[in-house]
Amino acid sequence: MITLKNIMKSFDGTEVLKGISMTFEAGKTNLIIGQSGSGKTVLLKCLLGLHQIDSGQMYFNDQVFGEMDEESRRTLRREMGMVFQGSALFDSMSVLENVMFPMKMLTKKSYAEIKCAAEEVIERVNLENANNKLPAELSGGMQKRVAIARAVVMKPKYLFCDEPNSGLDPKTAIVIDNLIREITQENNITTVINSHDMNSVMEIGDTILFLKDGLKAWEGSKELIFNTDNDAVNDFVYSSNLMKKIKQVHN
Repeated sequence: MITLKNIMKSFDGTEVLKGISMTFEAGKTNLIIGQSGSGKTVLLKCLLGLHQIDSGQMYFNDQVFGEMDEESRRTLRREMGMVFQGSALFDSMSVLENVMFPMKMLTKKSYAEIKCAAEEVIERVNLENANNKLPAELSGGMQKRVAIARAVVMKPKYLFCDEPNSGLDPKTAIVIDNLIREITQENNITTVINSHDMNSVMEIGDTILFLKDGLKAWEGSKELIFNTDNDAVNDFVYSSNLMKKIKQVHN
């Protein structure tokens, strides 16, 4: 579980995050949504420790990030997995080598142990026949599955995904959504996803944080978002005629 208490972050005197408080629960897919410039990416980078917050507290389970020493922070980073927007695979490495990479860099396990762990997660994302392929030989959806396998090979407590469906067709996006949700539930991971994809919101939004101009404008679930009377949420989620019709049918 991750708990945020009154998180503030500014750049050059401009407030980007304005007192964000939120709880992201383990075993659930927690989505951060909002327009470009709302603060989603900055918040994700704060959670990853890439930006230092100005004030407030971030709790990773019962640990306060701001009170950790450097060794404790290194341990926490090893408990984090990250799925990047563009997959960020190494072009010259095979699927197996890409997935093995974090364990080779961050653990002292033997090659055999690392290879076994990598093969297990590759099989879990249904790519067991692609071990020796290079990223260029894979479709976008397959590359994303490799990225997920690499992110979870070290059995993280926390999984962060930045626009995991970016560039994917709708059918493949649903497959990736469901895979992330299944792995989250199977391993009781605290998963936080930045997304513009309203299909993701409706499919896997166990907890949804809606940001507007750096503020928490709404929080709830995929069930509650259909019935909210929050104008900012409705303007964002139901901006298209298709989404408006979906809401009408649901209600």
